Amino acid sequence: MSKSAFSPADILIPFDCGLTKWAVVACDQYTSEPEYWDRVDKYVGDAPSTLRLILPESKLEAPNVEEEIEKIHQTMDQYLEEGRLRAVENSLFFLERKLDDGKTRLGLIGKLDLEQYNYEKGSGTPIRATEGTVLSRIPPRMKVRRGAAVELPHIMVLIDDPDKQIIEPLATAEAKKAMSQIYISTLMEKGGRVTGYRLSPEQTQAVIDKLEALADPARFETFYNAPGKPVLTFAMGDGNHSLATAKACWEEIKATLSPEEQENHPARYALVELVNLHDDSLEFEAIHRVLFDVDPQALLADFIAAYPGAYKGQGEGHQIKYFIGDESGYVTVPNPTHQLAVGTLQSFLDKYLEEKGGKIDYIHGEDVTARLASQPNAIGFVLPAMAKSELFPTVIFDGALPRKTFSMGHAHDKRFYLEARKIK
Repeated sequence: MSKSAFSPADILIPFDCGLTKWAVVACDQYTSEPEYWDRVDKYVGDAPSTLRLILPESKLEAPNVEEEIEKIHQTMDQYLEEGRLRAVENSLFFLERKLDDGKTRLGLIGKLDLEQYNYEKGSGTPIRATEGTVLSRIPPRMKVRRGAAVELPHIMVLIDDPDKQIIEPLATAEAKKAMSQIYISTLMEKGGRVTGYRLSPEQTQAVIDKLEALADPARFETFYNAPGKPVLTFAMGDGNHSLATAKACWEEIKATLSPEEQENHPARYALVELVNLHDDSLEFEAIHRVLFDVDPQALLADFIAAYPGAYKGQGEGHQIKYFIGDESGYVTVPNPTHQLAVGTLQSFLDKYLEEKGGKIDYIHGEDVTARLASQPNAIGFVLPAMAKSELFPTVIFDGALPRKTFSMGHAHDKRFYLEARKIK
């Protein structure tokens, strides 16, 4: 087995269909904006599309969710029987994604070994969650993956390569001469444009060699000044709960297999996109919170009361902006015990929701947060963004961050489903 947890995969790509209608954005986006998914549904119509192969999270609690999941599984089988999905075997794909703002994000598509990943708190595996995993969110997602013939990734995993020696050299004209272009397409709903290339065997081996060097324990200890700390090579960027779901399903299947069968079973792996933390296009944005079905003024008062010396207004400490209807302002928590403002807020909200009820959603964009918080019985909180350079050291030394701490770009910049892989 390669030392690297990342390796080539048999990657399925769509055949004989329009890619702009085929590719849709990650299912965990626009969960409080059902009009987005309605608009996409109308645009796609009867055309072949990954919209028919995924379940938007806004529908997870719908009364007919079991029927929706069954339809998804049937459509997967149908697309495979029709030859709609065709394999490019033993491959790594290089991706160039031209974003809506004009920047270009680079990535590598391959598979991760779930045996080298653990989402539980305190994990020391080479693949690690960067944010807290909400265990209650895994079983509903397992219902979709169980019975699914294929997986479609919206998972983006980060590597810490400040010298840009692994992914970025593939973007040169000379490097592309050795590749095969697999697809090129515009993406709907401000998604930009994406081009996918298959790496040559020599390029593939070079990438794997460099990833193995990145995972070298001596190099890791020196680079992070982290003697005795377990090596972290792959840190979750987007899709934390999707990878956790893949792991949970694999553990179920693994228990039914012999050791020999476990070695190469397709469910042991998950298709992901690797992105360099230092990619020029990559910006960490805060993920904001909106609470529904609550008394917003009472919640705000309880938040202030939860921390000694906290007050309305701006000052030294953690400053957190809030919206209630047309009102906006700040709460300052002096001398915080949490490293990040998101920890200060989320620890309070978790306790509040458990004791008093209500619903929470995680929102991209201050304008959307303000709009949703203008509804009756709602309050929105706007959080500052963390510096991306803090990510690996924080996870190495402090463990996973509070869930939904950061987002890599706007909702329309997230991964679009395009590639797939058989998991049966």
